[in-house]
Amino acid sequence: MPEIYIFYAFAGFAAIFVAEAVYLLATEGGADKGKVNRRMRISDPEKSRQEVMVTLRRERGLTASGDISERLAWLSRLIVQCGITIGLPKLMAICAATGVIIAGLTFNLTHDLLKTAIALPTGGIFVPLLVLRHMRKRRQDRFSLQFPEAIELIIRSLKAGHPVPVAMSMVAREMSDPIGTEFGLMADEVTYGSDLVTALTNMQQRVGQEDMPLFVTAVSIQSSTGGNLREILQGLTDVIRQRIKMRRKIRSISAEGRISAIFLTAMPVALFLVLNLISPHYYGDVWGKPMTTYGIMGALAWLGVGNLMMKKMISFKF
Repeated sequence: MPEIYIFYAFAGFAAIFVAEAVYLLATEGGADKGKVNRRMRISDPEKSRQEVMVTLRRERGLTASGDISERLAWLSRLIVQCGITIGLPKLMAICAATGVIIAGLTFNLTHDLLKTAIALPTGGIFVPLLVLRHMRKRRQDRFSLQFPEAIELIIRSLKAGHPVPVAMSMVAREMSDPIGTEFGLMADEVTYGSDLVTALTNMQQRVGQEDMPLFVTAVSIQSSTGGNLREILQGLTDVIRQRIKMRRKIRSISAEGRISAIFLTAMPVALFLVLNLISPHYYGDVWGKPMTTYGIMGALAWLGVGNLMMKKMISFKF
């Protein structure tokens, strides 16, 4: 690999880091710093709560009524659960541009149509989907950590004598994203005509977190049959905390398998890069031969199979 491309790669990474630092410095300051979540930041005395609710829905790619778009419903649901605010059309445009750029770079480096044809869907479809799935999981993990605290806040508000919708709207005012905005949308839906169970079901679809059905079921049963909601939610909080504790215990037990998978995946790539820098002719003599391409593709395929097997071994459902 020519040294100039390595220089360009590091220069690109440096530019990205500088842009991110400038963005963080610009967004952290100002009057919005004290506002704890996205819903609070876009709220304005001149805007009604309905306008804020519609704006938040549009940002997330939902319809004005709060439904997930029927066009590519699985992708629309993934985008909504990621929490990104660019919407499906912009995301598809970004994916298409990314695929074209990666394919163009591949053709410029290799002048091989087969590799270019492989790079186009890889950069435009598979890589963005992996990024979106990672973003969804990270957001759901943050939501699950905030969820017990939100239920505790609801319980304290109920003890103070507030109605259930008011108690849940306290979460929207007091807690940060992602849970603050989600409960804010739910509270606004109740304010403008939706019943509580339907609003909670909509929030469950927007979040997709596995503890949410327990909460929705508990509130639904209480609203239809009656009972002491505080005691129900207190028991639910204990269950959710125990589930979080169990997840962390499982994660610590399976840490060795995850580290092994990361090491075994990174070692061939690191070895290839080191040998290519130390001795460029080590692979250079066979780099343009067809069998080299087939060998690399086979090695990547087996590497993927090995990672899937190790993921299966360290994944637990309970």
